[in-house]
Amino acid sequence: MADSPTAASRPSPDAEARTAPPAEAHTALHADALATLSRWEPTGPDAAEARDRTLALLAAGPVAMSRAHRPGHVTASALVLDATGSRVLLCLHGKFRRWVQLGGHCEPVDRTLAAAALREAGEESGIAGLRIDPVPIDVDIHPVSCQGGSLHHDVRFAVLAPPGAVERVSEESEALGWFPPDRLPQPLAGGTARLVAPALATLRRAPLRPVP
Repeated sequence: MADSPTAASRPSPDAEARTAPPAEAHTALHADALATLSRWEPTGPDAAEARDRTLALLAAGPVAMSRAHRPGHVTASALVLDATGSRVLLCLHGKFRRWVQLGGHCEPVDRTLAAAALREAGEESGIAGLRIDPVPIDVDIHPVSCQGGSLHHDVRFAVLAPPGAVERVSEESEALGWFPPDRLPQPLAGGTARLVAPALATLRRAPLRPVP
């Protein structure tokens, strides 16, 4: 899951603002985020509070989808299940050294939150043919070092890998691993464990789709 660089390597907030895409690049994505979260039924009280706070953040406009927005910005991540639903794919994050679901910042190419989560999952796992359910399974807000200190409003989805999928470690991860849902590795990032139940429920409810 993408995170900001360490203090030693991180560019200054002014430099980040200069290189960030203009807010209008995220117009379609912002509209999708508003629509998706407005109609979403939260999977728990923590998710409900995070959903409401994220909708309040989105009142700032498309800039809320960009890492240039210091008060906070929306990100997208995915809990990847294997084809049988009996294992989940997690990465050992190279910066904060915890096991976590795949995901990261939205980019101007992303038209929907589900597309952003699916793109990140594919990039970080190296697995082709992933399928996603466009209904979120969770929303989580946590502090990050972007812009010298910000918040990620992370919208999370369930993703299914094809049979025989073989993962490939990306530059952002120390390792990738498949784990039974009831035996997740340690140390585990906060909020990752609570994705398992709604992800499995999504898989039981409807087939996941290749295109969001």
